Amino acid sequence: MKYCICACHLNLYRNIYATLQLHNMEEDPRLQVFKREWFENKDCLDIGCNQGLVTITIAKKFFCRSIVGIDIDKGLIDDAKCNLRNTVRKKQSQDILARGSFPEGLNSGALYERNVSQSSNEEILYTQCYPSHPREHDLLQRVSFHCENFVENMNVCPQKFHAILCLSVTKWIHLNWGDSGLLALFSKIWRLLKPGGVLLLESQPWESYKRYRRLSEAIRTNYSNIHLHPDQFRDILLDKVGFRSADTITDNLSGTVAGFDRPIIAFKK
Repeated sequence: MKYCICACHLNLYRNIYATLQLHNMEEDPRLQVFKREWFENKDCLDIGCNQGLVTITIAKKFFCRSIVGIDIDKGLIDDAKCNLRNTVRKKQSQDILARGSFPEGLNSGALYERNVSQSSNEEILYTQCYPSHPREHDLLQRVSFHCENFVENMNVCPQKFHAILCLSVTKWIHLNWGDSGLLALFSKIWRLLKPGGVLLLESQPWESYKRYRRLSEAIRTNYSNIHLHPDQFRDILLDKVGFRSADTITDNLSGTVAGFDRPIIAFKK
């Protein structure tokens, strides 16, 4: 049976990062505990990427080789693509200001439309200084966003990944697809991870499920039939799915907004 996530539910997703922005956070505090080694020159997947802000920042901060953000909400994916374009445009404008002026006959809009490659001399200089790091203006090549239902169908990512993020997504999958959907999520993540890869899992607590149990008839039914609670996820992923280890990388991370200070567990395949 297929379920549809209602509009009010999707708006909850959209409001997550708006809440963080209202608290004047320049960077999602969860990124403080992420290790560069998980991402640098690696292929990554962000499940439930929302508006793509974390996805883009990971690409910029940790120099991943590629990162794919997926979300079931097309509106959020459109926002993420817009955020990516704006990030690149802003960086290009900053580079021009740092040089002192726009080249003659070129404005910021025209600059963005140009090929993201700069002069060959500039490429050589960058390569010499940062041989292992992708250039920031390559974000358009390294970051991509796709509207996908990860539980029921995921066609965009036939390749495997070194790192997969699943941040504050499990509750929504659990409520919409029940225990079977949650297990499908975990199994699919396992199959998509390369050996030695890492899953970064941030699960919402069981107490938070109750608030949303009446969003739809399907959710109400699923909520009543859920037997696998979030405090069991660690054991499921280790004992049933097959992950080698699990390390809690944060508990009550400082600087987070109330309701977003959830433990993040790094599972190694």
